[in-house]
Amino acid sequence: MIQVSQKVYEGLEAVRQSGRTNMLDVPVVIYWAEVLGYPETANWIRQHRNEYARGVFEGFEVKP
Repeated sequence: MIQVSQKVYEGLEAVRQSGRTNMLDVPVVIYWAEVLGYPETANWIRQHRNEYARGVFEGFEVKP
């Protein structure tokens, strides 16, 4: 599991639950995170591409 902040997790879940994109389409995930009001998520993905890719397959969790 990849640990992320609560805000980043909420953004990832919002994009996933919207069903608007495949979560492997990184540029579109970033776009929808911004449109849905989660700039922290968009910035985290930009800065952590490798961790994001791993998290898509391994899962994300809120860090304690």
